[in-house]
Amino acid sequence: MDRRSQILTIAGHLFSQRGYHATSMRELARHLNLQGGSLYAHIQSKEELLLEVVRQAAERFQKVLEALPSGDPVTRMKALVQGHLRVIAEELPRATVFFHEWKHLSPPLLEEAKALRRRYEEGVQEVIREGVEKGVFQVENPRLATLFVLSALNWTYQWYRPDGPLSLEELSEQYAKLVLRALGVREGGEDGEA
Repeated sequence: MDRRSQILTIAGHLFSQRGYHATSMRELARHLNLQGGSLYAHIQSKEELLLEVVRQAAERFQKVLEALPSGDPVTRMKALVQGHLRVIAEELPRATVFFHEWKHLSPPLLEEAKALRRRYEEGVQEVIREGVEKGVFQVENPRLATLFVLSALNWTYQWYRPDGPLSLEELSEQYAKLVLRALGVREGGEDGEA
């Protein structure tokens, strides 16, 4: 791992644990065994670090959408739920920053963060809209359904722990069932399960 990647990883951990404002550059340098001034040879500002952590998380979420199988809306939604939860589990500090700390950015960096979040949200909404058009999802308002699904998925960063009672696969399976029911998938519409 190169020095910049190390800095971003440690920054993500510190921002997620202590919060963006409570994390000082001096503290970040100490965790990296660097002199304060040496840190600025690798980055311009603390805010730049925050934006980069947000960008990395957004990229991981976007890859979930890009990897979705084509065709059946139920299969696509199951893959979306599984992929989304995997990103949270594997990138918990970055995901925490993506969901919570991004709002501390100042314009125009804040606008970039909002655009990254909106892009993913629109991709999820498209999956739901396609399911509605095919008569598989029974929701009146795909936008509201998208916000509901993302709210349910995103909140897992608050409580999910890899050593918890459910494996990531079990959690993904149960969440997918709940999401599909919320989207109005009828009994038997989940490959015979429900």
